[in-house]
Amino acid sequence: MKPPQNINKEDTSSQSKETSNHPVWYSMFMFLIPLIISNALQSIGQLAGSVVVGRWLGVDALAAISAFFPLFFLLISFTIGIGSGSSILIGQAYGARNEERVKAIVGTTLTFTFILGVVLAVVGGLFTWDILQLIGTPENIIAVSVHYARILFWFMPVMFLYIAYTTFIRGIGDSKTPFYFLIISTVLDVGLLPLLIFGWLGLPKLGIYGAAYASIVSTVLTFVIMLIYLDKIKHPLRFDASVRKHLRMDVGLLKLLLRLGIPSSINMILVSLAEVAVITFVNRFGSDATAAYGAVNQVVSYVSMPAISLSIAVSIFAAQSIGGNQFERLKKVIRAGVLLNYVIGGILIILVYVFSQDILSWFLTSKHTLDIAHSLLMITLWSYLIFGHALVIAATMRASGTVLWPTVFSIISIWCVEVPVAYLLSHFSSLGIKGIWVGYPAAFIISLALQYSYYRWSWKKKRIVRLIH
Repeated sequence: MKPPQNINKEDTSSQSKETSNHPVWYSMFMFLIPLIISNALQSIGQLAGSVVVGRWLGVDALAAISAFFPLFFLLISFTIGIGSGSSILIGQAYGARNEERVKAIVGTTLTFTFILGVVLAVVGGLFTWDILQLIGTPENIIAVSVHYARILFWFMPVMFLYIAYTTFIRGIGDSKTPFYFLIISTVLDVGLLPLLIFGWLGLPKLGIYGAAYASIVSTVLTFVIMLIYLDKIKHPLRFDASVRKHLRMDVGLLKLLLRLGIPSSINMILVSLAEVAVITFVNRFGSDATAAYGAVNQVVSYVSMPAISLSIAVSIFAAQSIGGNQFERLKKVIRAGVLLNYVIGGILIILVYVFSQDILSWFLTSKHTLDIAHSLLMITLWSYLIFGHALVIAATMRASGTVLWPTVFSIISIWCVEVPVAYLLSHFSSLGIKGIWVGYPAAFIISLALQYSYYRWSWKKKRIVRLIH
């Protein structure tokens, strides 16, 4: 099915008719399916790379990649926050059927995102070694990790534009188009991986760095194909003259975007700094522990995917409901989000618990490393249901423009709970490395308690005002 061609009153009435024919949970679930699969596909290239690297290039090679990702996430956090702000604005503008405002948001966000990508590429490329050394990356893997990181850093500006565009498209309720192109990207990535790692078909043998180059080539090609496709079908968000005229940036819109995005960015930065702190604790236990941490992160990325996807879906559905002044529908969106979190997340977590040893063995061949990874998974896995519930509540409030307090609560749960608990239990208790893993469920429980308390006793009593008129 093609996305809507224009944003007009006919679309509004047809959308309302479609919404009335289905419960909100059904509409959200149908939006969620390609979104979850899309997020899964985004990770498959990384997953395939980790499997190949871990099983055929060794534990040290996997540890080198694992040591780099917290740093990479730290440097892209600001852009992720800006994307979150733009999706709120696009959702509300689309719900209000304001086509010109949608295009202005797209143009302003693209320019700002590209400039930010260039700055972060330079900063990341220049200071990679110093930062990885600062966080205690083991000496036997730091040189490889730095080289791998720099390859991806220089590619940041284009990657940011691609991520931004898929965010825009989902913001108008089209989760299928990004899904189609992630299929293309994933097929290219997985196909290029062995060719570039092992030097097949006459290509250069790049070893561990082949995983980075495969990601770069597949993303660039997919982004170009996607822009051509959007233009060909006359998609509402195609990169046409009406978007290009807004690339010079609307200062007022940029201020609103930053007001929404900066708290989310700060949250993402502090989350990633917490992961840097955690991997510093992990690195004390040697490269086997670092590799185990990387393997479990791969598994957890899939377990947390329904929760993260639901928070995106809730934010979009809530923003469109607010933009269209449909406040009864907003209540149904919240209930549907919580229900779907426990149903979908619960099923997935049970399956991973049952098959945890087999799943971890895809990445790890060392018995000692696998045991470390398994203990992490057993301690933390269940708590991602709590994590998902907190995300749904926070996403609802963010969709209305309430971003400060959800951010504060997230920061408190991470820096006043997760990091101290991980540090104290790993350094001063008999738990050792297992103490690090306890910090995650402790933080998720506190986060849900804080988010729900504010939502129940403050946010629900406020008058919700649209950000886009």
